[in-house]
Order: sequence, then C-alpha cells, then structure tokens
Amino acid sequence: MSDRPCVLLVEDEPAQREILRYNLASEGYDVTMAENGDDALLLADEVAPDLVLLDWMLPGVSGIEVLRQLKTRRQTSEIPIIMLSARSEEVDRVRGLETGADDYMVKPYSVSELMARIRTQLRRTRPVSVGERLEFEDIVLDGETHRVTRAGQELKLGPTEFRLLSTFMEKPGRVWTREQLLDRVWGRDVFVDTRTVDVHVGRLRKALRMTGSQDPLRTVRGTGYALG
Repeated sequence: MSDRPCVLLVEDEPAQREILRYNLASEGYDVTMAENGDDALLLADEVAPDLVLLDWMLPGVSGIEVLRQLKTRRQTSEIPIIMLSARSEEVDRVRGLETGADDYMVKPYSVSELMARIRTQLRRTRPVSVGERLEFEDIVLDGETHRVTRAGQELKLGPTEFRLLSTFMEKPGRVWTREQLLDRVWGRDVFVDTRTVDVHVGRLRKALRMTGSQDPLRTVRGTGYALG
C-alpha cells in the first residue's frame, strides 16, 4: 500500500492540467483532478487531500471562493493550498494570501519551483512523506530510512504499523477515528473492515512495548486512537 501524499489539482485548462498531473505523478504524488470550483469543493471533502493546487480563474465558483470555503470548513481548514494565477498585481497576491492561501504562484511559473514549494508545504503537514525525521518522547522515526527506534533500540515494524506510527507521530495528541486511519494508512480506495485497524494498532502497541517502555498510544472509547 502506498503512503504517497494526495494532491487535489484544480485547473480548468486541459493542457495545463495534464502538464501538472504528469509532473505531480512523476514526483510520486497521487493526483485527483477537478475542472471547476464545485467539483473541487466536493472532492476536497471526499478524498481529504494532503495539498490543493488551486487555479484562481475557474468556471462557476471562482478559485478565491473555493479557497475561502476550504479555509473556513473545519475538516479542510488545515489543508495547505497553493494558489496559481495569471494575476500578478500585488493587490491580487495579497488578497489570495489574506484569504488563506499558504502560497501563491504567478503564471507562467517554473514547474521545478512549484514542486519545491509543494515539498515545503508537505514538510509541514506530511513530514514523513518527504523523508523527514520525527521524534516523540523516546521514539524516533526516520522517514527516509523507514527505521524506528525507542530508547535507542531499533523496533521491527511491518509496513502497515510503520504508516500507522508515522500518522500518529505527525500529529501527536490528535484523536484519529478508525475510518480516518483506514483512509490515511490503507488508502481511500481500499475497502477493509474497521476492525483491521484495531488488529494493527494492537501489533504496533506490542512492538512499542518491546523495550519495556509504557504504551504511548491512547484508546479513545467510541472514537479511535491517539498518540500521547
């Protein structure tokens, strides 16, 4: 199963959309595409992307309105959004940023620079996906080597347990529902029973206790799990 970040690409111009789709896929991202603002808002709720590339000029609901709505909705407010626009005036750039854009690029732009800015945003929200190192108390997870140690001892984790732990460590304290963990760890298009989450959390807990340390995972009754 892939733990690749998902990018929602919102662009109405077919040639530009295909160029971006190709480059994003080449960088290893899963790409979901929308051609207008209405579809973008629906897909943002359905697929819960890790990042949105959003064109300002869209048919129907404008990109700036899509941006405003995504940033005011609780379930999408933390998703980084990079706005793409032919509007190069400072007033437009300021409006985009003040409306909530995390970054703003003026067309025509360098695709390599755009990919670099995407990595910068994902480093903040999905650090393991770009090879970052995470630490929580005495647990260290290396996103590049896929090694995990606790109190200096290396832990043997399966790939699913590694993705579970990286999800927890990226947002310590956050309570994840079983459904959210299924989407994030197993994938949005994979249909498995939510009890599968409990089985793998149990395996992760066993591995984390191998050093004789306490279980850092917390069960939230009726909801799911959290780290710390």
